Amino acid sequence: MSDESTGTVDAPDDTDTFALRHAELARGYGGAGDPADPALVQAMQMVLHIPKTDPPARSALLAAAAASALAVCLDPRSGPGGEWEPRYLAWKRSRIRKVARRARGAQWVAAGAVDGVTVEVDGAQARAFVPGPVGAIDQRVRKLQIGGTDLDHDEPGPADPTLPVLWVNAALEMSVGKAAAQVGHASMLLAGALPVEVVEDWARREFRCAVRDADAEQWARLTAEVAAGRAVAVRDAGFTEVAPGSMTVIAVPAAH
Repeated sequence: MSDESTGTVDAPDDTDTFALRHAELARGYGGAGDPADPALVQAMQMVLHIPKTDPPARSALLAAAAASALAVCLDPRSGPGGEWEPRYLAWKRSRIRKVARRARGAQWVAAGAVDGVTVEVDGAQARAFVPGPVGAIDQRVRKLQIGGTDLDHDEPGPADPTLPVLWVNAALEMSVGKAAAQVGHASMLLAGALPVEVVEDWARREFRCAVRDADAEQWARLTAEVAAGRAVAVRDAGFTEVAPGSMTVIAVPAAH
């Protein structure tokens, strides 16, 4: 995991300040209505590195996206007194939105200079940016295409049992950009639901997680886990691609 402007993102800096950032995440999200001015709608922009040749595996890219979104939320700069705190809280306490874009070559390099955190998983790279109003997106990000490129579904095999698993509802046939936003929501929800000590351990592993597709039979078992309180689910607002209220991703904690 890296921040292009400052180098490697370290493990939790200390228990007290990490606990404060986790407590804010665990409070949930504002869910207030959108502002009258559409330019003031808050969103977290994300960028997926998808080179034209030798593109990454879809599952690894989604895992990188999920980790990068959570890393921004729990970064010291998003915490009390941090330089990112006002922008982060303005977003978190309103209606949560994420927008995933794609980049390659010089565009990817330029995006790395915008405030945010980059994560690499098995050669796949994604960067989540500090949230802000959609009317004030940095031009290096604004110019990046939101749709138009997708990746084939891959078969990565069984997930590491020591990692959380984010199960994507395969029946919804989401694009890679839509799925990236949804797994970003899922990593945040899961971290907020877990005890702070568990999330600290997760942070030491750079929020590494596994992303897998769930077929209808698996999804039925997973929804039972959600009902039993052993997993958390993302229910989409339905702005793009899927119907409002659709359950898009179910996050299952790591086995301990």
